[in-house]
Formats: sequence, structure tokens, C-alpha cells
Amino acid sequence: MSGRARLTLCSVAATLMAACALLPLVQQTSWILVAAFLLAVQSAVGAAARRVPLARPLTVLAQALVTLVLLTLVFARQQALAGLIPGPQAFQHFADLLQAGTDDVGRYAIPAPLSDGIRLMMVGGVLVIGLAVDTLAVTYRNAAPAGLPLLALYSVAAGLSDGGAEWLWFLVAGGGYLMLLLAEGRERLSQWGRVFGGGPRDPGRQPGPVAPVRTGRRIGAAALGVALAVPLLPLPAIDGGLLGGTGSGVGSGTGGGGTISAVNPLVSLRDSLNVDEDRTVLTLRTNSGDLSDLYLRIVSLDDFDGTTWKPSQRDVVAVPDDLPTPPGLGADVRRAEITTRVAAADWYAQDWLPMPYPPSGVQVSGRWRYEPVGMTVVGDHRQTTRGKTYEVKSLQVRPTAEQLASAPAARGSLRGEYTELPDTLPAVVSQRAREITEGSSNDYERAVKLQEWFAVTGGFAYDTEVKVGTGRDAIARFLRDKQGFCVHFSFAMAAMARTLGIPARVAVGFAPGSTQSDGSVAVSLKDAHAWPELYFEGVGWTRFEPTPTRGSTPAYTLPDTPGNAVPDLPQASRSADAAPSAAPSASTSCTSEEKRVQGCVSALPLDEAEQGGGGPPWYKIAGWAVLGLASLVVLLLPMLWRLRRRSVRLASAQHTGSAAVRRAAPGPRGREVGQPTVGGSAVLLDVPSEEVTEAAVAHVLAVWRELTDTAWDYGIPPDEALTPRRAAARIVRLGELDETVAASVHRVAGAVEQVLFAPQPRAEAGLPEEVRRVRVALRARAGRRTRLRAVVAPRSAIRAVWDLSDRWTTVKATWSVRTARLATLTQRVRRPRRRAADAGAGS
Repeated sequence: MSGRARLTLCSVAATLMAACALLPLVQQTSWILVAAFLLAVQSAVGAAARRVPLARPLTVLAQALVTLVLLTLVFARQQALAGLIPGPQAFQHFADLLQAGTDDVGRYAIPAPLSDGIRLMMVGGVLVIGLAVDTLAVTYRNAAPAGLPLLALYSVAAGLSDGGAEWLWFLVAGGGYLMLLLAEGRERLSQWGRVFGGGPRDPGRQPGPVAPVRTGRRIGAAALGVALAVPLLPLPAIDGGLLGGTGSGVGSGTGGGGTISAVNPLVSLRDSLNVDEDRTVLTLRTNSGDLSDLYLRIVSLDDFDGTTWKPSQRDVVAVPDDLPTPPGLGADVRRAEITTRVAAADWYAQDWLPMPYPPSGVQVSGRWRYEPVGMTVVGDHRQTTRGKTYEVKSLQVRPTAEQLASAPAARGSLRGEYTELPDTLPAVVSQRAREITEGSSNDYERAVKLQEWFAVTGGFAYDTEVKVGTGRDAIARFLRDKQGFCVHFSFAMAAMARTLGIPARVAVGFAPGSTQSDGSVAVSLKDAHAWPELYFEGVGWTRFEPTPTRGSTPAYTLPDTPGNAVPDLPQASRSADAAPSAAPSASTSCTSEEKRVQGCVSALPLDEAEQGGGGPPWYKIAGWAVLGLASLVVLLLPMLWRLRRRSVRLASAQHTGSAAVRRAAPGPRGREVGQPTVGGSAVLLDVPSEEVTEAAVAHVLAVWRELTDTAWDYGIPPDEALTPRRAAARIVRLGELDETVAASVHRVAGAVEQVLFAPQPRAEAGLPEEVRRVRVALRARAGRRTRLRAVVAPRSAIRAVWDLSDRWTTVKATWSVRTARLATLTQRVRRPRRRAADAGAGS
């Protein structure tokens, strides 16, 4: 087996070994057999393309197209043209399957049933990774970077799996990667011959690269052992970070530290507000006599970059039995402790624990951590709220307007952190904030005026499907167009408060739900909400409600309202069913149909990666990308053909020249007749062997054709009527070549005359180097435009069309000859039959 074939098999095996980590995620394992078969076909296409040989980009393109056809055959055969060619309906079917698979991933626990959507995601993912591994390791001969896609495949599986056998799948995936590296190393070492070879084990057996391969195996086994053993040692841990714990980035769960990373929880908030079918998320029972202020807070967003708000990276600790008093809350502020029991739906998987703010105690089972700055509880190691029932004790803080108005300035560190603004914030934000709050004597009055402007007097309209725009001017556009939903109002008010020097952040969670007939409170998807929190020294973080028709206006912001009597304000949130649904939830994300009609579009960017807003579906983007790639390949076909033709001509000529030198050793059938030429690199050899003579003639002519085509690419068209010697003189004259380069041109021309007209043609080595020297000289004297055209659109590429025309002529001639022979044979067969018939008639 050749080295490249062995490397191809190892790339397939390594991909499948890494894909084994996905097996625990689903109930059925039949998908991996389909993936293995399709992966084998994909690799076989690559091996055939490399053997032709095709250029490397064309090899990858051929594999990608075959992969698309294979996926169409397996998953979208009925929607494809002729069952194989994917069209618009097939791409739409793929989009629907991927959407269904995404919904199933969020709906089912591990191991999930093998639905068509999940099956497509797994098989397609393995094929994509396999194509990347084959491209890097085999096509481009660099196996080391192929570990990155293998690591990505294993990491996805390890991140979703909640079992305890991750080390086993790591061992399998790591073994496949080492096998791939060893296969590549063995092939590279074998090219060095006996330099690295050990002694032969058997008499007469050629030594090979045994010792280095054996050493590589030992090193690989030791590396795997260290990788598996080190995590078991009691070494200092690096807790938390992006890879720690759950997808939210929580630490290790030992109770001794860790961090929570800046993950934006608003990604699904807009989708929750736009769902057609409202679903109950949480069911509450509380001893509070007033539900208008029972907001369930999930997390606070305090990092503002001018485009969006997100939580800062914070340290997390074990959840204490009694939570500390919230920062800034003075002893003279009236408060009451309430108890709320929360039951989460069995489909609602939230990393953060929704709780009334500020919490004073929480009882919940599972792995949870506490973030002291935001006073939030977050899941550790993939812990979520799915089906959880927990109890929260919290404070109902009831400050008076006088207490808020007389609050002193916040302390320096807190004020500096929560009033920080980026330089890219449009000036209109601070300008409008100053205009609205003009004449205010304290921060409380400024905050109330901002709230009133957004909710009442500013002329804003609440709309969850508004399209305001994206980018760093999004807040300015929202202030101009005055349409949006809670995200826009809370973002804008918090940013304007910071421009006024008021510490501000944004809270995300649920507005008060709807009271049911049994006394419970149902909180639904459409109760998802965001609101600003402003800090006042002596009171702490205080809720404001700038969003019109949503939630309830805080009593301490209403005029002539005592602080100890909270009015019963009407609820603006829509109610849901009393009991949580036992059936699996439909995805809270937009469906593919809604995305097509742009029914679910964010108005402000919630994440840097989402600044494109509600763009076209992915399959349209993929289709245009494929079309653009195909157009680019078509435009670059002349360049690719020319590069390939040059490589074949010069490489084959170099090989033939070397072979002629080796076969021309002194002996009875060959003798050395020439002397070294310039540089001592060229020797004329008498090689009377018929095989070498034919090869020498063909490849010397190929080198001459490459020389004339190179001159043609740089503006010197060939003249077929001239002899090689006169054609060489013409190239030297028109190309204005110096004596050294001219000697190279004439040497190639002389070699052509020798193989064409000499009684005994001789092979001459070193001709490819002469052609390369001429090409460098022509390129040096040409202008920039000529050099660019010689590479991108070479004139000699027209020979590809001529070659196709000649081949078509040959095919037609061959077909005509075969047709004539078939007709003659048919006539010969018919004649005896006629004679027999005539004989029968005569008798």
C-alpha cells in the first residue's frame, strides 16, 4: 500500500474514532454506519482526484460537491432533481431538518431519540470534519493541523455529554490523531531511504524507517497516558473561564472559586416575546400580598461596549445558607421578607436561577454557584433549571421618594465601574439625556424624568418586531424612530443614565406573571423582560420601568404616592395556562417560515455576532456562497490549468532527464559522449534504449512547448512556421534577454533539434532549470499589468480549448471507425443468412 493511501485510511479512521464521542448523545447508533460509508466514499473521491491528478483546490471542490450529493441522496432524495442534484426544494428541506434538529436538541435530554434532524446534524458534521481532516492531512500533506477539526468534533460531544466516560472517548480520539501523525511521519521518513533505517530483521529484507516509527509510537502512548493521568492528580486547578462548567462558563464546582464568563442571556429574549404559542415557563406560589413588584430577575448586564450590554466576568463561590445584605441598602429603608416557591417547566433549561431581587436565601438541589456582585445563582457543570422546584427568600424593598432624592453620591469605585461609557457612544445620547433632565436637582429626579419620557411623554411605541437597525448607532436610531421593545428601552435608559453620572445596569428576567384560579402565579414566555437598575447610595440597586404597557411602574417613582403603600397596578403581560405543559415545548426560536417573512428580527444587536439582524436564511447564503465559489473557480480555471500544465511538463522532464543520466552508465550499450555545459549541470548522453529515446523526445518537446508558452504569456506569441533555432532567436530579440538567459533559450532549442533530427537522439538534463530562468527574466522585464495577466489570465491557456477540440475530433473519428466496423460486421452476418434463405427457396 502506498504512503498516501495509508494516510487516507488513517484520516478516515481518525475521524470515525473522534466521532465515537457522539455515540452517547443519542439512543440509536445506526447513524455512525451511514457516516462511515459516506465518509469512505468522500475519501475515495479525494484519492481518485489526487491520482488523476487534479489541482488541490479542485480536489477539495470535487469532494465537497460529492458530499453534497451524498447528503442529498440520503436526506433529501424526494426533493432533489433526479434524486441526486440538490435544488431549491432540497436546500429548503435541509433547512427544515436542521431547524427541527436544533429544536430537538433543546427539547430532549441525553440520550435523545435519533430524529431526522439530529441524524442530519451528526452525519453532516462528521462529513464536514472528515473533509477538513482529509484536506489538511492528505491533500495538503500536513497532518498536524488536522487535530483542530478532530478536537472540535470531540469538544462538541464532550460539552454536551453528561456521562463519566469522557476520558475513554478522549483516549479513542487521541489515538486516532496519533495514528494519523505516525502515518504521515512514516511516509516522510521513508522518503529518506536508509538514512534513518534500522538494520534488517530478516536476511535480504530492505531496512526501513522502523526505529523512528517505534519511537513515535512510544512517545504517543506516553503523551496519551500523561494527558489522562494529569487531571487525576491534586494539582492547582484553573477554575472557571469559558471552558469551565456549563455553557455559561461557570467554574469547577468545588466550592472554592471559579468565574462566570460574559455570556449574553438576551439571545432568546426577543424570540420569547415573538412566539405564536405562549407557554408557561414558571409557576409561583408566594406569601407576598402584592404581586406588582414580583419581578423574577435572572442576571444583570453591566458591561456596555456601545453596541450591547452583557454581564462582566465575575468570581463565583458556593451558595451560602444566608445571602448577604444587598450592597448599598441602608438600615432605615423599609423592607419585608417574602418566600416564593418556584416550579420550572420540564422543558425550560436556563443556566441562571430566576429569583426575586434582592434574594436573602435560596434552597435548590443540584450543582449551583453564587455570584456575589450581581446576587445571582448560576448552574455549574451543565446544571440548569429544567424541571427544578426551589424556594427563594427575598426582600421587598420600599424606599420613599425622599430617601432616593436625598441619596448621597455613590462611592468612587462603584461609580467609576457603573458609569463607564465607550468613546463610540453617539453624542446625541448624552445630549438628549441632558435636555430631558434639564432643571433636575438630583439623580432621583433625573431618573424619574427619563422613565417618564420613555413610558409616557416621549411618544414611544412598544413593538417586538420593529427593525431599528444595527451597529454602534443603534441607540441613536431608536431615540429617533421611537419604536422598540423592552431591550431597547432598558438599554437606552441605562446608557443615558450613565451619561448623567448615575450608576446603571440592565436586568434580565421576567415581569410579574398572571394570577391563576388556584392562587398560583403563571409566568410565561411573553413575560420575558428587561429593565434598567439604577444605584442610589443608602437604597442600593433600584428598579425603573421605562417600557410602556409592560410590567408595573415602581411606586417610589409616582408623584404624591406614599412609599409604604404600593398600588395595585394593572398587569400588561399576557397570561398563560395555569399549569405547565407536560408535552415537549416547541422551540422558542423563530421557525424557518417566520424567518422567511422576517417575523422575528431583532431591533438592536444583542451580540457582536448578530449585528446582521434578521438576514436571509442560511441555505440562501450557502447557495449564493456556492454560486460565488463556482464563479470564482470558473474565472480562475485558466490560471489553474496553466499552473498544472507547467508543473506536469517540467516535473516529467526533470524525472526523465535524471532517469536518462542513471541509465547511461558506461557499459556495452551506452557511453558518455558530451561534456558538462554552463554550471556543470547539463550532460549529453547517448541512450540508445528505445524506451528512453521515446520518453526523451516527448519530454524535450514538452519543455520546448513550456518555453514558447511562457514567452506567449508575457506577450511573445509563438510562430509555428519557424525552426526551433529561429524561434529561439525571435524570443531573445523580442524579450530583450541578456546573454546568459539567451544561452538558456538556445540550449533548449538545440535540444529540440537534436531529438528531432539526430540519428540517435540523446536526453539532456537540466532543461527545466533553463525554462525557469527564462521565465524569471521575462517576468522581470514585463510591466505590472502584463505580469498579472500572465498569472491570472495567461494567453497560452487557449491551448486547453484546442486540446478539447482535438480530443473531440479524435473521439468522433474513433466512433466513425467503430461504427463502420460494426456495419461491416453486421453485413457479414446477414449475408450467410440470405444465402441460406435463397438455398431453401431453391429447394
